[in-house]
Amino acid sequence: MKRIQLSDRCIVRISGEDSRTFMQGLISNDIEKADGSNAIYAALLTPQGKYQFDFFIVADNGDLLLDGVKGDADALIKKLTMFKLRSKATLADVTANYAVYALIGDDAADVLDEGAQTKTEDGAILFADPRLPQAGVRVIAPADMDATALGGDNGSEDDYQKHRISLGLPEAPLDLEKEKSILLESGFDELSGVDWKKGCYMGQELTARTKYRGLVKKRLFPVTLSRPGVEAGSDVMQDGKVIGEIRSVMDDRAIAMLRLKALGGPEMSAGNATVFPAVPDWMQLPESDDAEA
Repeated sequence: MKRIQLSDRCIVRISGEDSRTFMQGLISNDIEKADGSNAIYAALLTPQGKYQFDFFIVADNGDLLLDGVKGDADALIKKLTMFKLRSKATLADVTANYAVYALIGDDAADVLDEGAQTKTEDGAILFADPRLPQAGVRVIAPADMDATALGGDNGSEDDYQKHRISLGLPEAPLDLEKEKSILLESGFDELSGVDWKKGCYMGQELTARTKYRGLVKKRLFPVTLSRPGVEAGSDVMQDGKVIGEIRSVMDDRAIAMLRLKALGGPEMSAGNATVFPAVPDWMQLPESDDAEA
């Protein structure tokens, strides 16, 4: 098992008697699932159903902790505060008090005592990554805690990026574009980021319409590159036409947004590299006729 500190994460604490009802009307997942024994993965959308922020949520002694992109902390709090109105809820950026870690490897889940979430005597909250079992375990630990107590060997953030890209797990800011990305193009359905049975939330209408009308024409895929050196943002070409874009890259692995109808077709390329897309086991694609655009 590798223990990797993720320096690009923020922690926002939401407290108050209305914190759950306030969040329930905003996010794509059911806040009640974050019950102290499980964490959830969720997104905050625009009213038009486009991506704004994504985060993990865990319960902590009656409060909620949001694990999100560090550069988004101020904007996330500002956006949530806009919708708080008279709700009895308080939002605070407590990033300085915590360190976020990812534990990856076949034995990562062994650190959990029971279920999918546990809290250590040192005050660290460990939870199974709700997106995918292979993603490992995440940790929100006190900033002054000795991380070696978590076990495992020290790993690098590059190790984490290679791991999550190989699994096809999208992450902001490169894979998920603000006010552009759609959840079902970005794997949120299969990666447990959307609850279809909860009540209304902001952006729900487009998300539901996209699913039930089969409107997904492109998806984020993990790809292997024939050589390293391809830059994020490079066009993916097929038969002289742009059919996608490289998003996050690590050596010869990347995540790319690709048109579904291009799969199984002629060779794809980006820059001076051949692009080989893969369909992860967790991904559910529409029937070929539905993928035509």
